[in-house]
Amino acid sequence: MAGLKQLMGGERAFVNKLGTIFALSTRFGLGGRRGPIHEMREMQVANMGQYAHGKQPIQHMTYLYGYSNEPWKGQYWIRETMDRLYHAGPDGYCGDEDNGQTSAWYVFSALGFYPVCPGTDQYVLGTPLFKHVRVQLAKDRILDIQAPENGPANRYIKQLAVNGAAYTKAFLTHNQLMDGATLLFTMSDQPDTDRPVQQTDLPYSLSMDER
Repeated sequence: MAGLKQLMGGERAFVNKLGTIFALSTRFGLGGRRGPIHEMREMQVANMGQYAHGKQPIQHMTYLYGYSNEPWKGQYWIRETMDRLYHAGPDGYCGDEDNGQTSAWYVFSALGFYPVCPGTDQYVLGTPLFKHVRVQLAKDRILDIQAPENGPANRYIKQLAVNGAAYTKAFLTHNQLMDGATLLFTMSDQPDTDRPVQQTDLPYSLSMDER
């Protein structure tokens, strides 16, 4: 991702390009197709620009803000995706399943993190959906996720503490989670745009491997 940002012209250009996906018209062309496929219509119904969540290869895109200095923009769109495209009604499931990917996205996102790059041991932070979740792990270990101020409006992470200690990284590791941990999210209805993002706190990038 660091290399991609550089090729695109830097941090600002990268974040702006992500934003254009949601700002574009939902119109589409058919190319050589006889008619639209269901992902095209679902994209229009969702009204999130050209972000077609029902097509699995784009589902990581909202988490790419976690590789930037504006992670709150990802928190906004992750929550919008959960709110708009998943619910308990007959039409509350977007797209198709494809081996569990679409539901797995929701489960991870509701917990507050997502494995953007399976080749690493990192889960990029998003925004938790619930006020409290307990995940039973092997060997009687517990992953306890708390976000007491959470609610429909409070989608932005103001602070995160891991096992009682302030935590600034934009990701959690597999071992951190599987060893059992307590994650305490302080949520807000306003993004903390003044919170500095250190490059060393960003998720792994092959382009930065020398660090």
